[in-house]
Amino acid sequence: MIAVFPGQGSQSIGMGKDLYQNFKLAKDIFEESSDALHFDLKKLCFEGPQSDLTLTQKCATRVAHH
Repeated sequence: MIAVFPGQGSQSIGMGKDLYQNFKLAKDIFEESSDALHFDLKKLCFEGPQSDLTLTQKCATRVAHH
């Protein structure tokens, strides 16, 4: 599965939520990524806060994991 999101700085609360809710593969990737990164990626992407979502150390790890 490949998901393409705009570049850094364009993250928004809720991104990826439709994929998570509709595709088991996307759900599995969010869960695996959360385990590997040691923070709840789903919560960060779906609930924010926006200030954390746009931190380089958070958004760069989302790109790097998969």
